[in-house]
Amino acid sequence: MHITIVGLGGIGSSLCESLGRFIKYSQDLNPTILLVDGDTFEPKNYERQIFTQMGNKAEVKADDLMLKFSSLRVDSFDAYINEANIAEAIQNGDIIFLCVDNHKTRLIVNNYCKQLQDVTLISGGNDFEDGNVQIYIRRGGQDVTPDLCTYHPEIANPDDKLPEEMGCEELAQSEPQLYFTNLYVATLMCCAFYNVVVKEQYERSEVYFDIRTMTADAKIRILKTE
Repeated sequence: MHITIVGLGGIGSSLCESLGRFIKYSQDLNPTILLVDGDTFEPKNYERQIFTQMGNKAEVKADDLMLKFSSLRVDSFDAYINEANIAEAIQNGDIIFLCVDNHKTRLIVNNYCKQLQDVTLISGGNDFEDGNVQIYIRRGGQDVTPDLCTYHPEIANPDDKLPEEMGCEELAQSEPQLYFTNLYVATLMCCAFYNVVVKEQYERSEVYFDIRTMTADAKIRILKTE
């Protein structure tokens, strides 16, 4: 088993901790984990991101996980995902956690996964107090669940930029995030991993949540034919 976690901000840094603990103490799982992020952890991120030191997020978090959970096999890839380097980070058969905050990266990862024979893609995102998690699965070169774009035209036709296309001022003006919301997304993504990978249940492939109403609504998404 090979797990790739793309994006180690508010969602990804929390997800790593929970997933690492589950894998460490599961006798049935012994994956290699690849952490992917081109960003650097800074003091301003402490309010909602879990790191022990400054530096590239992928490298720092890999060190953190191996120190905390000694038997884990963790590698790092210190770059933002783009069309030129995605094949270095994602391979056929991978389980991918996509924890990014822009639709353009989601589209790149989604389209690359559509070319693979077997892949499990779990994508999570949120606004300040609500968000969603999507599950995209391919087996034997066929879609088992709808891809990320089928029910989300904002992903299919993104109007935002990749992180590497943004200047320092644009990066500094990111939308405000709430730790509890990030944590909720990370928890639902771990639940998706448990259902899909451990229990092999694929029926519900998207869930919406709102922390203001403390509700979550799982959707059964139907494959659409052109």
